[in-house]
This record gives sequence, C-alpha cells and structure tokens, in this order.
Amino acid sequence: MKTTAVHIICTLVLALSVISCNEQPQVSSVNPENWGARTATIPTGDMLAVGKTYLSIYSQIFSYSEHKTHNLTAMVSLRNTSDTDTIYITNASYYDTHGKLVRTYFDNAIYLSPLETTEIVIDEKDVTGGTGSNFIFEWSTPAGASEPLFEGVMSSTMGQQGLSFTTQGKRIK
Repeated sequence: MKTTAVHIICTLVLALSVISCNEQPQVSSVNPENWGARTATIPTGDMLAVGKTYLSIYSQIFSYSEHKTHNLTAMVSLRNTSDTDTIYITNASYYDTHGKLVRTYFDNAIYLSPLETTEIVIDEKDVTGGTGSNFIFEWSTPAGASEPLFEGVMSSTMGQQGLSFTTQGKRIK
C-alpha cells in the first residue's frame, strides 16, 4: 500500500515537472488584451502636435569581453507628462542592433490619460534585440500639451548581484 502511494506521488511530481518544462515562456509583453483596451480614435477636429521619439534599449550588455554577453530585462515606460490632456501613441516599433524591425506593439493608436503610464516589458530571455536595440515611438498630443516621456529601465539580478540602469528617449521629429 505504501509503495503504491509513493508511486502515485512520484508520478504526479514527474507529470508536473514535464508540464512546467513544456510551457513556452512569454518573452515580451506583446499583450493584445492590454493594447486592445487602450485603443483610441484620434479626434480629427482637434489641432494635434505630432512627434517621433527614439529610445535606446539594451536586452544584452557585454560582460568580461566582447565575446560574452549578459542578458537583461528591459522595461520601457510610456508616460503622459500632462496633468490635463490625454495623449495618443500611434506606433511603438522595436528594432534590433542592426536596425531590423523585430516587432510592433499595437496596430491602432492607444491613449494615455493625464499622468498615466503604461509599460512594455522585454523579458531577460528575449535577446532578439541584442546589445543595441531601439524603439521608435510616434505620438500625437493636443496643441500646447507637454510631450510624452519614454524611458528604459534595464535590470538583472544573479545571485546576490544586481545591475540596473536607465535610458531616456530623444525626440527626433
């Protein structure tokens, strides 16, 4: 009787181990439910200022030498700096080190309410961007409203060591 219970427990543990190993990890926050809930129709009658912002992101950094890299988790923060106006992000495109488009994050414009922030997270396992990945954001704001702020926070922890640093977007248009 005891051996049967042990076999059942061992079988359950083995089955759970196999199931958890077969799960595909999510490597990026390409979450259509999140973006779908933020879909916006940009008002056509309003005077809108448009812009484009470049943001550098590091999904890997060199460690010890140019031949060894260390993976990082990257959080891209999209922030509405206006305390009165809703703004619109019309495009968020992610490029790799060589300038090749990796992915875009939404098909329709999204909105950010006054002082609202949303994030894109690129998991540590997602190294498709490489050591010199980039984002290009296109956006619209009501005339006279402050521009959005785009920041990157890269981090990693290994054992008792931690590493983190930030980047800030630069308006290019």
